[in-house]
Amino acid sequence: MTYTEISTAFSTIVIKEIKRFTRIWIQTLLPPAITTILYFVIFGNLIGKAVGDMEGYNYSEFIAPGLIMMAIINNSYANVVSSFFGAKFHGNIQEMIISPLPSTVVLLGFISGGVARGLLVGIIVTLVSMFFTNLHIHNIWIVISVVILTSFLLALAGFINAFFAKTFDGMNIVPIFILGPLTYLGGVFYSISMLPEFWQKVSQLNPILYMVNGFRYGFLGVADTPITITFLILISMNIILYLVAYFLLKKGKGILD
Repeated sequence: MTYTEISTAFSTIVIKEIKRFTRIWIQTLLPPAITTILYFVIFGNLIGKAVGDMEGYNYSEFIAPGLIMMAIINNSYANVVSSFFGAKFHGNIQEMIISPLPSTVVLLGFISGGVARGLLVGIIVTLVSMFFTNLHIHNIWIVISVVILTSFLLALAGFINAFFAKTFDGMNIVPIFILGPLTYLGGVFYSISMLPEFWQKVSQLNPILYMVNGFRYGFLGVADTPITITFLILISMNIILYLVAYFLLKKGKGILD
């Protein structure tokens, strides 16, 4: 295929993915905003008064980056897992695989749709957060880098989950039993410095912790984990999951059988 044909195919997939979630914005873009409002009302205003300041910031300021990142994580993952599984279910993906279209283009097309939704939801939740607290930006480039790396990583994870899922229930196993618990235990609502030493070490095995703290560092300049370690982990995991996703799509086993 020529460069023009590949570019057209890629843009077509991305546009289709964006239209898919924007067409049903009441289900995809509105819920994260409402959930964020509830978190600020319950945790920021009510519980936050009892907790007091954390890492030199009031509680609402401290949890704001975590709430934004949590929305980005959930939506980047959800978009790809539902879209790719739907393509499998309706037989659309089979046509893409047997076509001359490179597997990389197909994979990046779906992933880009997840990243687009994650970024858009992140912007919406950030705007909502501004009504409840003052958002500080310590380093805009760290904020942007962590968001893109995290969104890309979770989109890849959603792709892999959708590849192996056999039923609609199969799409919910990872979000319910893995992604959800790891997110809530990833330092969104607290600093791991508050935990006993043993549980601090256990928490450091949670990759979500580095996503949340890297993002928090970009906003507030404080974090429980070194920013260099955060980037090392995010880049490494992106490379590993991309290679896994590419191998699965290239092989096509479970889709073309």
